[in-house]
Amino acid sequence: MLIDILAAAASEAPQTQFGFWEAMEGNYVAWAILVVLIIQSVGSFYILFTKLFEQNKIMKQYRSGRPAFWRASSLSEGVSKFEKNSAWRQLVDDTLAAEAEHKNMADSLEAHDWLHGSLARSESAINAKLAGGLPFLATTGATAPFVGLLGTVIGIYRALINIGIAGSASIDKVAGPVGEALIMTAIGLLVAVPAVFAYNFLQSRNKRLASMLSGFSTELLANVASKGAVKPAIKAAPAAAAKA
Repeated sequence: MLIDILAAAASEAPQTQFGFWEAMEGNYVAWAILVVLIIQSVGSFYILFTKLFEQNKIMKQYRSGRPAFWRASSLSEGVSKFEKNSAWRQLVDDTLAAEAEHKNMADSLEAHDWLHGSLARSESAINAKLAGGLPFLATTGATAPFVGLLGTVIGIYRALINIGIAGSASIDKVAGPVGEALIMTAIGLLVAVPAVFAYNFLQSRNKRLASMLSGFSTELLANVASKGAVKPAIKAAPAAAAKA
């Protein structure tokens, strides 16, 4: 009999639901903050994968095109060894354009400076394109924890309001807002940490690419200044080595 009475009382007692959706229910400010964090997270991963694909493509073009380029008899012939719209072809095209223009300069020092400046501008343009999107990652990594902290402050504020209205700090009044506050803190960190790792990873690879671009520009400048006499040492092609 006693067991039946307790079971009936339990069934009649209000059941309070606790969870993510219950914590966020009715709080439009928290939803707005959550949407901002989701946008930052999606944008960070999009930039990570697209820039990683772009970097791998440029490195692959360098490894496959550079040997064939330097085996050509001239820069004009070798430029076709690189894919159109590639960073390496842009450097060669800019070199050929600068070489055609510098012939109008009587002073050899001015001609060298013109070539060097043209290649430097070309490198800067390529490096600026490679750096595209990285400011978004840096901004996300720096601001996402504070965006999450704003959600935390709002959650605690809601908990204090509920305590004031109820006149007591009962668990059913503060669990939802406090849970919302903790969720926002965690989401802010989950958004920021991958963005920081992605920024540092892509930045280190961009520095490596910048070094490769600088080295290739130096080779081009030396080749033009020596009228084709100076070329980097390139291993023989596999087919040619087999015939030899």
